[in-house]
Amino acid sequence: MATARRIPVGLSTASVYPENTESAFRFAADLGFDGVELMVWADPVSQDVRAVRALVRKYGVAVLAVHAPCLLISQRVWGADPAAKLERSVRVAGALGARTVVVHPPFRWQRRYADGFADQVAALEARGEVSVAVENMYPMRADVLFGGRDRGAERLRRRGPGRSVSAYSPSIDPTDTGFGHYTLDLSHTATAGMDPLALADRMGERLDHLHLADGRGASLDEHLIPGTGTQPCAEVCRRLATDDFAGQVVLEVSTQSARTRAERSAMLAQALAFAREHLDRPARTALTVGAEPSRPAGVSSAEPPGSERADPGGEHRDPGDHDTDGQ
Repeated sequence: MATARRIPVGLSTASVYPENTESAFRFAADLGFDGVELMVWADPVSQDVRAVRALVRKYGVAVLAVHAPCLLISQRVWGADPAAKLERSVRVAGALGARTVVVHPPFRWQRRYADGFADQVAALEARGEVSVAVENMYPMRADVLFGGRDRGAERLRRRGPGRSVSAYSPSIDPTDTGFGHYTLDLSHTATAGMDPLALADRMGERLDHLHLADGRGASLDEHLIPGTGTQPCAEVCRRLATDDFAGQVVLEVSTQSARTRAERSAMLAQALAFAREHLDRPARTALTVGAEPSRPAGVSSAEPPGSERADPGGEHRDPGDHDTDGQ
């Protein structure tokens, strides 16, 4: 009997907000995560390859994945060209030894980017170094105007998501287009009123990355600790554990309610314990089950090709933006 490899569980650096990127590495090391998913956003360290490498060495924590700067709040990070930012995210992931880039579908107003998005993702993946896992999203619901999150969750339970508009092209569901790899986010399915198990079935073997969080169906994205909302987090994890899932699971949860570092640590420890419990794989005969996370010591010392000379989208850079490729 062979013991199946443990599914790696990472910590999104966004999970420690409003603390910074280094705090996420510290929490990951202290609590025993297998690595981090680097959210590239306003924190200058998250944008700087050399600074992130220093954190990898300091804390002995690998970067498992890179989340491209595609949030509304990170529209000016690395310039204004979303295609160039996705290209750069893949280069940075390769330089950090990460196997996955997480990206959202284009916004509807990014027409040129949207028109070429599927082709760009396929071309980037054809290089064979990094997977580009497109994430399911959620609509903007009209009931966000009608009261708090509790009311929104109750309305969704009784009547469904109601009137809404999608900001994403062509839709919030990446399987409508079809990609080689997907990220399943369980907080987003809650807000969208989607069936996460049915979505996982549609993603099939191309489900490569799980954002493990929970939600109650509120009109705003919640990212609750798994097991505290209405999503079938345990069942999704058990499915991955019993299948030959070769991807990664990343806890992308909100800890903004924590008043102290100890409270934040306890929330993250609770989330990690949930993931370990439900992703546990018993000893069984298996051919290949997920690749083990790369070790920090194996991070390449080479910069991304042309990174110190080429700066896609650099002409759109904000004055305060740092050069993540190490300048």
